Amino acid sequence: MPLTAPPLALYVHMPWCVKKCPYCDFNSHGLRGEPPPYAAYVDALLADLDADLADFGAAAHGRPIASVFFGGGTPSLFAPEHVARFLDAARARLPFADGCEITLETNPGTVEHGRFDGYLAAGVNRLSFGIQSFDDDKLKRLGRIHSAAEAEAAVKSAQDAGYANLNLDLMYALPEQTLDGALADVERAIALAPAHVSHYQLTLEPNTAFAAQPPPLPDDDAAWDMQERCQARLAEAGYAQYEVSAYARPGRRCAHNLNYWRFGDYLGIGAGAHGKLSDAAAGTVRRRWKVRHPRAYLDAAGMPARIGGDAAVPAGELPFEYMLNALRLVEGVPLDEFAARTGLPAATIAAPLAEAQRRGWLSGEPGRLRATALGQRFLNDVIGAFLG
Repeated sequence: MPLTAPPLALYVHMPWCVKKCPYCDFNSHGLRGEPPPYAAYVDALLADLDADLADFGAAAHGRPIASVFFGGGTPSLFAPEHVARFLDAARARLPFADGCEITLETNPGTVEHGRFDGYLAAGVNRLSFGIQSFDDDKLKRLGRIHSAAEAEAAVKSAQDAGYANLNLDLMYALPEQTLDGALADVERAIALAPAHVSHYQLTLEPNTAFAAQPPPLPDDDAAWDMQERCQARLAEAGYAQYEVSAYARPGRRCAHNLNYWRFGDYLGIGAGAHGKLSDAAAGTVRRRWKVRHPRAYLDAAGMPARIGGDAAVPAGELPFEYMLNALRLVEGVPLDEFAARTGLPAATIAAPLAEAQRRGWLSGEPGRLRATALGQRFLNDVIGAFLG
């Protein structure tokens, strides 16, 4: 089966935050001295988008944008008028699909009261709150700048402004956290009635402050207990798990993240942003990423120097990359999507697929790739089986 162009999304990276959290390995930069050049950064984003569209040509032009995601950093440091200017200009360059999901990540400690109606007017129809915990002690250990009360107030303020599509980010297996503490966080989240909950295990990532000086974390068995019990409580409250760390009410799954998991395409705009584009004519899957430091990105606005790297994914790596995403979905994906998204015949993965099924890691459903409950628990091992 030839490679076909999947849905196209737009990721926009806003690199600044008030303070770098000790667990964070994202491309984020704490504020120091003068405020960031917000308006100039929007100019650079638009120049970046123009240059990418010129570079990619027919592989990108005319394809509707299915979703937009402003990530960071802390995108809510940017005022609504900056977000509106970018979205208006992006719409002038690319068609936005009907019902296009537009998400803005926000930190409860950075949003001024009354701003949410401004983001809504700008076109942002989904907010994602980086809450992490409703325990003030745990928030302090995580280096967060907000309190539990501020988090609850921010969510209610967004709801009052008219937002119905809200995600709350929570973490578990926090320093010295107990099972009761993890469940208490989930209860506080449920009480706010968001449409979506992301529930992640805290992990020690390389090149972070926590990796250099690890805090005392719950052991693997305790973390697994937290995951299972919190998952059960979320299900009881009407939040169905559809991805390893994602739970949603009916009709509220995150379209942008689903596009990632289904190996869709996305333009990556902004400092350190990554993108993926399928070129059906060339039969290649191409990845491009931008220089990480905001100053270097601004200095190279719209010029080739803004690109940190650009390369087609080798055919031998495509099965691993595809499974790295697709097997995170609880329902899995149709087997024929593997060929459509990679341009490789299904026979390419026949041997590792059979072995994974023999081990009980993947279901034996005809025509479907789906991890079993055992496979979900040992997902890294399952995905590793597809390394070339």
